[in-house]
Amino acid sequence: MRKFTVTVNGQDYDVVVKDGGAAAAAPAPVAAAPAAAPAPAPVAAAPAPAPAPAPAPAPAPAAAPAGAGESVEAPMPGKVIRINKHVGDAVASGDEVLVLEAMKMGNPIMAPCDGKITGMPVSEGQSVQGGDVLFTVG
Repeated sequence: MRKFTVTVNGQDYDVVVKDGGAAAAAPAPVAAAPAAAPAPAPVAAAPAPAPAPAPAPAPAPAAAPAGAGESVEAPMPGKVIRINKHVGDAVASGDEVLVLEAMKMGNPIMAPCDGKITGMPVSEGQSVQGGDVLFTVG
């Protein structure tokens, strides 16, 4: 058992801490006993804020009109540092179309399906935001 004197807001309190065994968990807090004057009434702590609810899943993208192709959006903000395929080039699913730099890392952006690049509204060196269309495969 250990005894301590603790001063809180100018008021001294004697505190006794009981020693636990070698396998015991950390000792539970012990209430402080007032030294000379009665302690002020304890103030109820504000309840802990409730954890924020999980964000709702993003709605599924609307179906593209027939013949419009499949748009590929930037997965994160970054800068287009290299374009490997251009409008009119044929691509196979998984081909690297461009590289997006984010946080000093080059992230390859691949073709989602076989087809031709039908649109490329970005250019090398351009900064993009997450969700911006990078290219379209039709």
